[in-house]
Amino acid sequence: MIAEMLRDPSLVKAAGFINGQWIDAEDMKTFEVENPSTTRLLARVADLGADETQRAIVAAHQAMERWQSVTAKEKSILLRRWFELVLEHKDDLATLMTAEQGKVISEAKGEVVYGASYIEWFAEETKRIYGDILPATTSDRRSLVIRQPVGVVGAITPWNFPIAMITRKVAPALAAGCAIVLKPAAETPLCALALAELAQRAGIPDGLFNVIPGTDAAAIGQVLTSHPLVKKVTFTGSTRVGKILMEQSARGVKRTSMELGGNAPVIVFEDADLEKAVSGVLAVKYRNSGQTCICANRILVQQSIYERFLELLTRKVAEFVTGDGFDVSVTSGPLITRQAVNNVDALVKDAVSKGAGVCIGGKPASGTGHCYEPTVLRDLTADMRLAKEEVFGPVAPVFPFEDEAAAVAMANDTEFGLAAYVFTKDSSRVWRVSERLEYGMVGVNETAISSEMIPFGGVKESGQGREGSKYGLEDYSELKYICMGDIEPGVI
Repeated sequence: MIAEMLRDPSLVKAAGFINGQWIDAEDMKTFEVENPSTTRLLARVADLGADETQRAIVAAHQAMERWQSVTAKEKSILLRRWFELVLEHKDDLATLMTAEQGKVISEAKGEVVYGASYIEWFAEETKRIYGDILPATTSDRRSLVIRQPVGVVGAITPWNFPIAMITRKVAPALAAGCAIVLKPAAETPLCALALAELAQRAGIPDGLFNVIPGTDAAAIGQVLTSHPLVKKVTFTGSTRVGKILMEQSARGVKRTSMELGGNAPVIVFEDADLEKAVSGVLAVKYRNSGQTCICANRILVQQSIYERFLELLTRKVAEFVTGDGFDVSVTSGPLITRQAVNNVDALVKDAVSKGAGVCIGGKPASGTGHCYEPTVLRDLTADMRLAKEEVFGPVAPVFPFEDEAAAVAMANDTEFGLAAYVFTKDSSRVWRVSERLEYGMVGVNETAISSEMIPFGGVKESGQGREGSKYGLEDYSELKYICMGDIEPGVI
């Protein structure tokens, strides 16, 4: 079992976490968590549902009332301690992640550090939640604005970044003075439960951070979006599910923040540094085996350099090694499930049937586990599903374009607008194209654009709100205007 692989086996939890207590499901149901590289059983975890979610919400509300009286400095110290514990247990957390999610161990360690950075950032930002004094309208009044916590937060997170997607929601919620009820993905509950264990060790008060592992996502989501004590719902996942949660939340006029689907283009102009462009595409396309929301989904390459780009990209991809994420020689781990492999393969087969060429890969990898061969496709056209649909796998579809206007039109021809990338040496083009791209984030000659200090989020159907940076606290607080009257001017 997974506990035997850790230096601190007590980090492995198989129960839900409500009000500081580890609990089984009321009906004693459990669900299995498997290693996607080997399909071996890792753990049987308590399968909580709607009733336990309601209990967690009530506990969160009561805890938040006490948390609001804790000073900003005290909050900061507790969050800082949580950050330090996460880093102290980096290797164990990375082992848990690779075991249940599959990403290669070096990437898993990188995610632990990345996830911890959000806790550190918001530990610092909790001391910087400022208000304002407004100009007086009359001599006997004073007007001021303060920020207060929005209330209990319901959070639903995905399996592809099972630590970072949690910390960048939980940390700002706690920093702003909120309590949170988290529903992690059923594929990767162990990382979430380990984070809760470390938060408790850090001294985060009971009830502020509750974790509801479970397979009935619809029932848990319904409670989070309908319960009157929940004031905000935050979700990272598909646009389809995000729309459902937004519709349900609207009935109670709840605050929402959504980080939804993407269809990220990488535009490579003929004047780009080709080596840097290929390196950037490799990093943003094949990280986590292509299972990221800001992953390059369409590679748009100017016709004059198309063949050279394909040759170089294919040669680099041929060096990849697919397999178990614990094998240090492996550079591309598994997809999360067999269904994910089938979904990727269907998109590739659709493109090939309509005339796309396979430069390398193009099929599920042999052997056990849910691996797909790192793939490069050429001669893509707009009528192929890969032009419109997000491919959550290691498949790079390379589209040719003629000129700048065509590239921008192709890039914007999607309902999504999360991230886009541009490679060019022309400074004027940088401004023209960046401003015309309908995306919340644009990387110029760079694809490693994410950090705790930037506002992560998209436009159009890629969502609303921003996570990280100084803007990341705004969705977890409400503005309150206070008018103070009957002030006697007096004489000095």
